[in-house]
Amino acid sequence: MKPRQMRRGVQWMGAVDWNRRLFDSLIPLPDGTSYNAYLVSGSSGTALLDTVDPSMEGVLMRQLAGVKRIDYLVSQHAEQDHSGSIPAVLGRYADAVVVCTPKAKQMLVDHLDLRPERIRTVEDGESISLGDKTLRFLHTPWVHWPETMSTYIPEDRILFSCDFFGSHLATSDLYAGDDPRVADAAKRYYAEIMMPFRAAIRADMKKVRECEVDMIAPSHGPVHDNPGRILSAYDDWISDRVSNLVVLPYISMHGSTERMVNHLVSALVERGVGVRKFELSVADIGKLAMALVDAATIVIGTPTVHVGPHPGVFAAAHLANALRPKLKYAAIIGSYGWGTKAAEQISGLIPNLKVELLGAVLCKGLPREETFSALDALAESIRERHGLAAGGEGRPADSAR
Repeated sequence: MKPRQMRRGVQWMGAVDWNRRLFDSLIPLPDGTSYNAYLVSGSSGTALLDTVDPSMEGVLMRQLAGVKRIDYLVSQHAEQDHSGSIPAVLGRYADAVVVCTPKAKQMLVDHLDLRPERIRTVEDGESISLGDKTLRFLHTPWVHWPETMSTYIPEDRILFSCDFFGSHLATSDLYAGDDPRVADAAKRYYAEIMMPFRAAIRADMKKVRECEVDMIAPSHGPVHDNPGRILSAYDDWISDRVSNLVVLPYISMHGSTERMVNHLVSALVERGVGVRKFELSVADIGKLAMALVDAATIVIGTPTVHVGPHPGVFAAAHLANALRPKLKYAAIIGSYGWGTKAAEQISGLIPNLKVELLGAVLCKGLPREETFSALDALAESIRERHGLAAGGEGRPADSAR
């Protein structure tokens, strides 16, 4: 794909990776991704903001074929999908200086074997003039590494936000517009990557709000030409507001836990509580993470394997703990054959979840009437905590804060 003009002197460069399906050997990419770089040409200088994943290095180098000089190579993030092609760019442009935060400098030396003398560090709020364009650097740590920064051009009112406000989405569209696919991909990106850093993002959002922006240009996914849309979404995601929603990840080996899950789902729905159910042996973990962004409650369902939770449930509990969603309540349900420590072990896996534990409903063998009665009581307890009136007239309830 050829460079695409965004403003006079501002071009999108980079690569669309239509076929990539896994990121960091961890994160599913059902819709591919892009690696966005931006060329900024002022009256007295030229800067390249970020590069691309090494697998796409050739694409970027062909796009740069007609560019005679680069004065500054701005590295907003040291992770290799952004910085991995810096050595190739520096090899072509012998006078280019890498610009990064102080924390990024050693990372670039360690990860890419860059020569320290070719790196210039900038402080928060520092600027570099390109003549009729100014690069103002905003340190935005923990979105999602400690060294990350964004770059603002006040003359064009463009914020180059790096991973902040990004989305893993391969598309030929340069701009997000009001495409619901972008909104969905951005929420997934937040859930999988940004959600653990919710507190840090609040501070970074204050810096962003101080900039007058017409566009937000992230390093993954389309450019936000209606920035208010993504800013409002982030305001909601990082707030303490939760929805009248239960997320229910589970596995059932021989059907007992499945029966319990299905009964609880029905009991919750009858009481006006929304439910998202995820059978973990087939679930899209990204969609599970997305559901956790807004949910008030998580109920974890598991059979017992060697006295503890099923390994798939163990992994899901570990994931929820790592993502640190703004959940308020948690409960555990499941079955066992002759003995179990599943509830105790799951509780020990989620110390980062600042939740009220609503207890555990466990049954030996098949669930019977007393088990279903206990599940009804759990559903009622959840209804009450979600702030719903009796009778099942449910709607999203911010009272579950």
